[in-house]
Amino acid sequence: MTLTDTAIRTAKPAAKPRRLYDERGLYVELSPSGGKLFRFKYRFAGKEKRLALGGYPDVSLKRARERRDEARRLLADGIDPSEAKKAEKHSRRVVADSFEAIGREWLARHGANWSIGHRNRVTRQLEADLFPWLGKKAPDDIGAPALLACLRRIEERGAVNSAHKTRTVAGQVFRYAIATGRATRDPSQDLKGAIPPAKTKNFSATTDPEEVGHLLRAIWGYEGSFIVRCALLLAPLVFVRPGELRRARWDDIDFKKAEWRYKVSKTHTDHIVPLSRQSLAVLKELHPLTRASAFVIPSSRTRTRPISENTINAALRRLGIDKSEQTAHGFRAIARTLLEEVKGYPIEWIEKQLAHEVRDPNGRAYNRTAFLKQRRRMMQEWSDYLDRLREDLA
Repeated sequence: MTLTDTAIRTAKPAAKPRRLYDERGLYVELSPSGGKLFRFKYRFAGKEKRLALGGYPDVSLKRARERRDEARRLLADGIDPSEAKKAEKHSRRVVADSFEAIGREWLARHGANWSIGHRNRVTRQLEADLFPWLGKKAPDDIGAPALLACLRRIEERGAVNSAHKTRTVAGQVFRYAIATGRATRDPSQDLKGAIPPAKTKNFSATTDPEEVGHLLRAIWGYEGSFIVRCALLLAPLVFVRPGELRRARWDDIDFKKAEWRYKVSKTHTDHIVPLSRQSLAVLKELHPLTRASAFVIPSSRTRTRPISENTINAALRRLGIDKSEQTAHGFRAIARTLLEEVKGYPIEWIEKQLAHEVRDPNGRAYNRTAFLKQRRRMMQEWSDYLDRLREDLA
């Protein structure tokens, strides 16, 4: 006799699993705990096998019979229903963990903190230049040649700078996939130098606020070491020489006065860096982690030494920014150019803040406190300006 819904609903569990048979291989397996699972028994390649069709009452008797009949049709075509189910499950998993799914997840998490303009640009880069060709693939199924093909399409339409930016965005998605356990490597790192440099001024002396804004957004998206991220955030805010930044000591930081005082390595003169609210925020966040070291930005290997001289440049390369575009020292050139040509500050203030030797009309070198009040205001306004560039509001 075939099963009925009433017979399944009223069936009582026993001390051992038992079965209620329907027809054509379908049965219900009752567990001692009261669970009721539809199964289909069949033979494939001479072996007896069983396929789970779902639990009652979530799966009705009618639906279980439909699933059994679907499995029998596969058998008639020479397909193992169990293997077909595994393949379908794998396909659904790939879709859920595809480059597009991960990219949209990354965009939702990080884009909430971006300006509308920047978020729209990144969305367009993903949807127009990457997802159509890479979106359905799992990240580890995407090699450097496939990503390069996407970048070549951008390059061929004359948007070389956009190709570089798209590689950076792709790299951020791949690194997010790695961090969340859905990928093992970032192929964008294999494409350094594959696209020719953009025919624009490089970051080291740019006066293009949009380019600087892109650089700052890339820095804010850095997902490596927290200490290195803080170094990257500080570099454009204080624009000191890279060696002076990496050798900064906590003893020289005065949180109350919002000042950093140190001896300039090049001229061996005393220098004061007024610290903006943004600079202080980074330092205060970093302080609990590195205060046991004399150095503000210590090496990850030993707290008795600062980070190496190549750390910031290596971090920029990890962000996909070529050395022809930006170096650690280039932040000084950005500040020098934009503060004078865009913001209109007196060159004497800027040069003094850069720790260059500046002389008064009588030929005497200004002391370390020269223009300090003005420089304090300039440094805060500079940090505010960088925030607007990063947020695409300038």
